[in-house]
Amino acid sequence: MYTDTERCVRAVRSKDARFDGWFFTAVLTTGIYCRPSCPVVPPKAENMTFYPSAAACQQAGFRACKRCRPDTSPGSPEWNARADTVARAVRLIQDGVVDREGVPGLAGRLGYSARQIERQLLAELGAGPLALARAQRAQTARLLIETTGLPMADVAFAAGFSSIRAFNDTVREVFALSPSELRARGARGTERAGTRGTEPTATPGVISLRLPFRAPLNPDNLFGHLAATAVPGVEEWRDGAYRRTLSLPYGHGIVALTPRPDHIACRLSLTDPRDLTLAISSCRRMLDLDADPVAVDEQLRADPQLTPLVDKAPGRRVPRTVDAAEFAVRAVLGQQVSTAAARTHAARLVTAHGVPVDDPEGGLTHLFPAPRALAALDPEALALPRSRRTTLTTLVAALADGSLRLGPDSDWDRAREQLTALPGFGPWTVEVIAMRALGDPDAFLPTDLGMRRAAASLGLPSTPAALTARAAAWRPWRAYAVQYLWATEDHAINHLPV
Repeated sequence: MYTDTERCVRAVRSKDARFDGWFFTAVLTTGIYCRPSCPVVPPKAENMTFYPSAAACQQAGFRACKRCRPDTSPGSPEWNARADTVARAVRLIQDGVVDREGVPGLAGRLGYSARQIERQLLAELGAGPLALARAQRAQTARLLIETTGLPMADVAFAAGFSSIRAFNDTVREVFALSPSELRARGARGTERAGTRGTEPTATPGVISLRLPFRAPLNPDNLFGHLAATAVPGVEEWRDGAYRRTLSLPYGHGIVALTPRPDHIACRLSLTDPRDLTLAISSCRRMLDLDADPVAVDEQLRADPQLTPLVDKAPGRRVPRTVDAAEFAVRAVLGQQVSTAAARTHAARLVTAHGVPVDDPEGGLTHLFPAPRALAALDPEALALPRSRRTTLTTLVAALADGSLRLGPDSDWDRAREQLTALPGFGPWTVEVIAMRALGDPDAFLPTDLGMRRAAASLGLPSTPAALTARAAAWRPWRAYAVQYLWATEDHAINHLPV
């Protein structure tokens, strides 16, 4: 979009927040870059130039606006709607892979050379993987500086910087403030209501922040689904927040997510602050916060049978997961059983194979077991039909030995092929994993019983083949159509817990 100058200028002049994250405005006369909805008086059109990413702005020598804080914009929805190499690379960079494994590690995961990845990212984003990772580190550093009392040296290494000097130079260059000045400014901001991006932190060791999203956002099915299917000990709904444990590269964490009218309040307790980048991106992905609900709803409204559903509760999101392997295991446990039975089966696995954790603020007790931990389980100990045991143990073995990799770097079509080749994986299981674990916005469940009942009640075709043919007009947003159709039933997944 950033190449359409006239459209970008109109968005900036109207201060349209829907375009935040789609592109960034750099002001030639001041040397700063902003989000499209920046509240300041828009500059003259001839003084504006547009970039596809914050990293490209920074690489061109522009610093972040102190008023609109463009580095806290929602991520571009484009990367969630695509499964090509660039989109997969962006998702991995958001997860901190470059900081942990370097550019060769990023390229290796994607099956390309480092030079090829650099060339493709430069062509689409105006910045290579190192510049994109640097912008990510700068944003993480700002969060830690403003929301914690960590010493600056600890902030530097937690944010992924290799040296304190690189940390100081980057913060000064991007924000035009020293780290100590940024912390002082943040402290003054928390004393005023409405500070964007962060929330005051009262508990030592806890990082509190605001996760932005594009409005509208309907929290009912999003949090309702997560709460209704919560695995005891790993997830819970408590005091108006969805809480769960997180398995992370350097340790573990506990997150509490509370829906607010204009943001999601996020409280993170991490055993190692170096995991902050991945924890935030995982939570954003689970709640589908980078989606573009206006584009989705506009497409679905074009079908007269869906129009009243969208108009009644616009902005539905697809509830996803923080761990694709975990969800795949849970999908198998949920085959042809009730939600309550699936939770019971998962809870037994957690108790037997999960890593115990302490939770002073609630009732969480374990991390969900990793595939390697489950690879040693005794199939006879599972209270499942023999065929289901074979399905589960085969899946776990493939995940544990790396022959099947599920995550933000997955090629959606390739993952579908690999899952379909496993015993016991039919269309429903494959598509629900594609929708909720891999993040494919076009995943579709025409064989789902709830979908077929909803379709019949609305006068839509209810046979899988006919419904799939009708749903061609909903592409590439069929996963969101599933949410609207599921919402026609009076089920716990469709109601925000009280």
